Parts: sequence; structure tokens; C-alpha cells
Amino acid sequence: MIDFRFPIVLSFYALLAGAWILWIIRKRYNDLIWEETEPLVKEKLFRRLDLNRWAWKHRLTISGLILLIFAASGPQIGTRVAAVERKGIDLVFAVDVSESMNAQDVKPSRLEKAKFEISQMIDQLKGDRVGLIVFAGSSHLYLPLTSDYEAAQLFLDAIDTKMIPSQGTDLSTALRTAISAFNEDSEKYKVMVLVTDGEDHEGDAVELVAKASESGIIAHAVGVGTLKGSLIPINDKTGNSFYKRDKSGILVTSKLNEAMLTELADAGGGIYSRFNNREAKYKEIMQAIDGMEKRSIQTHIYSEFEDRYQSFATVSLLLLIAGMVLPTRRTKIESKDDSLE
Repeated sequence: MIDFRFPIVLSFYALLAGAWILWIIRKRYNDLIWEETEPLVKEKLFRRLDLNRWAWKHRLTISGLILLIFAASGPQIGTRVAAVERKGIDLVFAVDVSESMNAQDVKPSRLEKAKFEISQMIDQLKGDRVGLIVFAGSSHLYLPLTSDYEAAQLFLDAIDTKMIPSQGTDLSTALRTAISAFNEDSEKYKVMVLVTDGEDHEGDAVELVAKASESGIIAHAVGVGTLKGSLIPINDKTGNSFYKRDKSGILVTSKLNEAMLTELADAGGGIYSRFNNREAKYKEIMQAIDGMEKRSIQTHIYSEFEDRYQSFATVSLLLLIAGMVLPTRRTKIESKDDSLE
């Protein structure tokens, strides 16, 4: 791949092309004049000029100018991998994508509110690595730990409640996936943030968090929704919208399981927060993260394109010098008929 630091300089190629066209027109006009000139006169005028060297002199000069314009545009070719040392933590978000996250007691929906707040948190990160896990009845490591925040935002935007076919809210499997997402080279600086409404909680989540806390993983819990709860909107394959009902045909109301999430945060050595209709609720979690000790993390990133103008400028200079110093005078003049003298 190639890029240019000063692409506007490439416009000088248009001027060079214009000058070349004018030279072609002038050359044709001169050729017409020389066609009407006596051969002896032409030979007399050019007897000391080596036309072959004269042509090469112009070729070298034009080639030098072409490369000079290219070098002045600042060509940047390829990329190089640079090691960058940062101070930060490993942060994994486990996001609930069960159908209950479509409830609209938090606007525009629980899941969209959660994605917005997580996006704000990612924007605040500096040097930390971030990963994403999605879960419902099962869990999936959606984005492994990375320091590429733009990629993390793209992955976050694509999260929806259709990602996991098996429904429910199995926090245990989500926690196991989150724990396995961390590297084992450090006993500290690991944080997971569980974002869920806690509905239909299954498994031994509290015990798992307590065990993870012993290995240095801090777990924060974020509840999304309200204690009053809300109906769960469902869209079928034909685009029709209706509310979820239980097996008896009764409308299901999804309520935030705040007590369980508070217990989970306490067991994980973290804090509990709730994403509701108020703004900037993410700051409570970010304050807890910012208060942690940060470690030095060495990561490899692709740097910007590497400048390569030097080699082109050197060749350009050599061509221009060669074009200037190349002699066009013949070193040996053969004896000619000088009857015109």
C-alpha cells in the first residue's frame, strides 16, 4: 500500500504534462521548417552537436523531474509494527442479549441503553485492553482483549438480542467465558463488568465470582432496567410485533433483579450500578476502574505508513545532475565538405 503526505504536490504532474505537450507541438513545427532546409545547411549547423546525447540529456532531466515531484509529495509505503508500552488494565464486558433486554422501561430499550453507556466507557479508556462477551442461555467470546477501541465500538454496535439462539440468562456460563478471556500472566489488573437485567438467573454465579476474586479478578455488576419492570416486545420473522407471554398465555413482565446483582458485585470485590433513564451512569463504574493501580502493558500496533521519499529524492538528484553535466558536443568532428564557408 502507498499513501502520500502532501498529495497536492502531485498536481505538478499536470504542469509537466502540459509542458511536454507544448514541446511536442514545437518539435513538429521545427520539423516542418527543417524539411524545407538544405541538408548541407542542417549538417553545418549541427556538425558539433551530438543529437543522441542531446536526446539522452533531456530524458535524464525529465526523469529527474518526475521523481522529484514524486519525492516532494512525501510517499509513504507499507507499514511497520511498533511496540508501544501503555499503562492500563484488562477490561471485559459481559453483555446480556436475552429477549428481556428488549424491554423498554429504559429508553430506547435496555440493550440500547447498555450499549450506549458501554460506548461512553470505551471512549474514556487510555491504554487499557477491552473485550466483549455476549450471553443469554449460553455465552460467546465476541471480541478478545484488544487495544483497538475503534474495532471495539464496531463490535459493540452490532450486538443485538438475536445473537444467541438459546434464551434465558445464564450468568454462570457468561462468567466462565469472561474468566477464560483473561491472560494468566498476571494476578491483578483484571476487571469484568457484567451488564444484565438479572432476569431468569441460572447457575452458581455468586460462587464463581467469589472464586474469581481470589485470583485477582474484580467483578462489577450493572443492572439495566427498573424495579417496576416492563413487558418484553418480540418481533417475529414476518415483522409483526407483539409482547412475550408465558405458557399460560399471560403477559410476561421483566423486572430488574437488583438484589442478586448487588450480591454478585459484593462477592466480586466490585460495585453495583444501574443504567436507568438518567445520563452518564457509566461514570460510577469508570471511577472505580480509574482508582485501580495500572500496570505496564506492552502491545504491538501498526504505525503509520513509513516515509520513503529519501530514496526517490536521491535518484532524482542523480538524474538531474547527470542531465546537467552530460556533454552534447561531439568529441571528434569528421571532415566534411565546407563549400558553404
